[in-house]
Amino acid sequence: MSQPFVALKIDVDTYAGTRDGVPLLLDLLARHAARGTFYFSLGPDHTGRALRRIFTHRGFLRKALRSGAPSAYGLRTMLYGVLLPGPVIYKRCAGVLQQVAQQGHEVGIHAWDHVNWHDFLIGSDISLAKSELGQGAKAFLQVFGRLAATSAAPGWTVSPESLALQDQMGLAYCSDCRGTAPFYPVMNGQRFTTLQIPTTLPTADELLGRDGLSPEALPAYYLQHLKPGLNVLTIHTELEGGVISSSFRRLLERLVDTGVPCITLAEARAAITAAPACSLAMGMIAGRALPVALQGEEVAP
Repeated sequence: MSQPFVALKIDVDTYAGTRDGVPLLLDLLARHAARGTFYFSLGPDHTGRALRRIFTHRGFLRKALRSGAPSAYGLRTMLYGVLLPGPVIYKRCAGVLQQVAQQGHEVGIHAWDHVNWHDFLIGSDISLAKSELGQGAKAFLQVFGRLAATSAAPGWTVSPESLALQDQMGLAYCSDCRGTAPFYPVMNGQRFTTLQIPTTLPTADELLGRDGLSPEALPAYYLQHLKPGLNVLTIHTELEGGVISSSFRRLLERLVDTGVPCITLAEARAAITAAPACSLAMGMIAGRALPVALQGEEVAP
């Protein structure tokens, strides 16, 4: 039986999460000799516009309150794009972004406008995905001086059009979905050539408040649910880099104590020699109010 290891996928959704959460996480990771893959939202922070989901998605408000989202994001962030102009993250925080790469972590594209992708990709034509990925790629190039090798869709929201654009970009792999093991996606009968490395573990905001689970209980939960081989954990700078940072610190300590390494997704990708084709479709999972992309059954060649 192979040893478990954890690939850390770190989603950076907001301006405050970039400015404040990223440096805190860099310090925690350095203390515990852990590495991760940071996916950056690069364009305007329009988090406040997500509030319309209260009226469009049943259960969104209940989930937000259960997981402590208001305290995690803060009042000012919740006003960006509504009553306050959204800061353009890559222009305000280029130095923070560059520091991540300088400290040996992997960097990739999460979004241009996180809320715009999450709320409007499904049902739109290819122009939205092309605009969002295109602007994100240009900003990434400006900050890092090179093209991105990986991307991760906001809210695990994908479409055949977004997958096709990722293929055209020649990315090494993407992490757009939830599932059990790396695979090549087949969506609506169309096969795509960019490897998917799915998130395999529930996220903190999906777990908190369910069955009385507290931040203090998260480390034990994750240790109990590790499987042999690759485990992919998505964390968020607004949570693990903010209001539940002490819980994440304890998780890192427990992983060190048990000999479980934390690596980048690129390191995980380098160890993958073969992967099946599997179906990919949007669907619901416990703890989330909106659909996410879900790995399905293996598809014959």
